[in-house]
Amino acid sequence: MEEIYCRWPQVERRSGEDRRSGGFRLFSRHWLAGKRGEPRRQSDRERSYRVDRYHPRVLIPVALILILSLLDAALTLYLIGHGAAEINPLLNYFLNRGHLPFLIVKYGLTAIAILIVVYNANVFLFRSRIRTRILLAFFILPFFLVVQWELFLIFFWV
Repeated sequence: MEEIYCRWPQVERRSGEDRRSGGFRLFSRHWLAGKRGEPRRQSDRERSYRVDRYHPRVLIPVALILILSLLDAALTLYLIGHGAAEINPLLNYFLNRGHLPFLIVKYGLTAIAILIVVYNANVFLFRSRIRTRILLAFFILPFFLVVQWELFLIFFWV
């Protein structure tokens, strides 16, 4: 086996302290902005991965879903005030406790589901080549249809 020698002496450039041994720091320069926006290598992009920063294109469907969720809640409260009934047993339970608990639970459940999808946005679905972020587009349709139905009820039923 051939040995390879260096022409110049090896100089130790490390400080001796491991930057990872400090533990979790509550306030760091990456705390709010994150650090990783995408993997460095092309081979890593072809696998499932998670990032700290998300592309601004993710904000549009997230904002649209949250707006439609709030609109759905407001229209539901309007319809209930005019004689309709909430058919979802969980939301009906909180609606009986008041408008604010209903709004908090309705918005909270939607926000939690979106956070889970956004966190896993670059993970493949069920061992396919489809990333989880596509679910955001599919979440928009049911909310849009529910809001359309509620508007139909308000204009033609109430």
